[in-house]
This record gives sequence, structure tokens and C-alpha cells, in this order.
Amino acid sequence: MKILAVDTATEACSAALYIEGEINERFEIAPREHARLLLPMLDSLMAEAELKPQQLDAIAFGCGPGSFTGLRIATGVMQGIAYGADLPVVPVSTLAAISQACLHKTAYDTVFTAVDARMGEIYWAVYQRDKQGFAQLIGKEKVQPASEVDGLQLTGYGIGSGWQGYAQELSARLGAQLIAYDADYLPHAAEIALLGAVGVERQKTVSVEQAMPVYLRDKVAKTTAERAALKT
Repeated sequence: MKILAVDTATEACSAALYIEGEINERFEIAPREHARLLLPMLDSLMAEAELKPQQLDAIAFGCGPGSFTGLRIATGVMQGIAYGADLPVVPVSTLAAISQACLHKTAYDTVFTAVDARMGEIYWAVYQRDKQGFAQLIGKEKVQPASEVDGLQLTGYGIGSGWQGYAQELSARLGAQLIAYDADYLPHAAEIALLGAVGVERQKTVSVEQAMPVYLRDKVAKTTAERAALKT
């Protein structure tokens, strides 16, 4: 199986190529540089493997939640390749990719994944290790204040950038359910590629027309009247 993966949902920009279980990745933390970096990353991976897009089995992309601009970049690149090569697509959650990295590096089976969503909120999800060792969502992914998260009566390990700015609120909310936390985790295209391969095996591919970014937050910009109402 050959899967090309992209992710630009956060300040990290990455691309990865999965070939029969082996993954090669390009990764760089470069805010606002995603549009410049992503295509050269993809070109170098494909050239190194001596592959053309038509030889791939699918495209996987980090579908969010995350930066609106970043998600549009990844979606646009994914759509261009998938359309041109007539390939199916596997949308992979940003939070699932972060969770998968933690499950791979640690012995924890439940992770509380939080990514800073700005505007006083976080993207939140609870993931568990399934029987095959892959991240499985428990409940739903949400965007909400840190003080309102739900650990679903589970005990787990906190990961993600949301733990940098909201550790106090999250720790207070989760109490004894929280084992510890690590705020350094960012999504990598390597995990996007791995979960993309799992998605192909589990027949979870979609057509390029159906592959859309997931924002969770439906409305970002408030109108003047809405901002004024918040002040009253």
C-alpha cells in the first residue's frame, strides 16, 4: 500500500509517504510558511521514492480541527493531487494524529487531547488505544472552554498545545482522572499516513468531493452587533 499524507493544521507543516508499512516524513515548525513548504516536501518524497501520483493508493490529509488557513492549504493540495490522479481520500483528524503519536511513544491507553483553538477555547477529544493499537475516538471532538471539558469518567494522560495555556483549568476540571500531561505534542503527517493506511484497510476512504476540512467552530468572526452584545 502507498499513501501520501499532508498536514498543515497547526504551526507544524509536514508531509509523509507510507509504503508497505515504512514511513518517510518531512516536518518543520514554521508558522505562516505552510504554503511555501508543503509542495517541495511532497515533491522530494515522491522523487526519492521514484513514484508518480498515479501509483499511489490514496491521499490522507489532516482534516482538522485546527488553523482555518492551514486546513485550507492542506485541503487544496490534497484535492489537486487526488483529482489529477483519480485517487480516494482518507480524512484524518488532527486530534487523532496527536493521540496516535502519544499512544505510540507511551504505555498510556487513554489520552485527553487538547489543542489551543484561540478565542479562549480548545479543541478537545478523548482517545483510547483499540485492539490493534490505533487511536479510537471516545465520544465526540468538541471546541469549548477548558473549564467545560468532559473526561467521560476515564483516567488518562493529557497531551497537546491546549495544555500549555490551560493546564490549570483542565487539571481542575479533570481532577483525579488526570495522570499527568505533556504539552509538546503536535500533529505529524507520519501519523496521518499511518491512520490513512488503516482507513484504507477499514474501507473508510471517500471521494475527493466528500473530503472536507473539519472546523468544529462554525463561526469565527463576530459581527459588530454581536461583539457589542457581548459587552453589555
